[in-house]
Amino acid sequence: MPLSEEEQRLLEQLEQALAAEDPRLASTLRGSKLRARARRIVVLAAVGFVVGVGLLMTGVIAASTPLGVAGFVLMVAGAYFFLTAWKSRDADAPQDPRQAPPSRPGHGSSRAASSDSFMHRMEERWKRRRDSDS
Repeated sequence: MPLSEEEQRLLEQLEQALAAEDPRLASTLRGSKLRARARRIVVLAAVGFVVGVGLLMTGVIAASTPLGVAGFVLMVAGAYFFLTAWKSRDADAPQDPRQAPPSRPGHGSSRAASSDSFMHRMEERWKRRRDSDS
């Protein structure tokens, strides 16, 4: 049952008051809607992919090229939507400001520092070996 105009107006006022009073909570609540939508897309894309595999196999068994091509196209579309929704779901997830952002290998400053020192050590060893052989 849809809300009446007055109920809709009151709901909007409550949302605005919440956003003004606690913007972090409002952001988290908005994010849950986006995550639910992304989850729904991920599930539908996975189902589409499985149905596409089924159509492709049916097309191969029945020697029906159009059916096989339709299955392949559905598989590719399902995989594309799955990956894009999965990436957007990860990107839209609210981060706890108390936690450090997740580090990726090769991108962190500690990784770069240890890599530089490793290379420096290897160069020093090479120089020592070369000098001792001469």
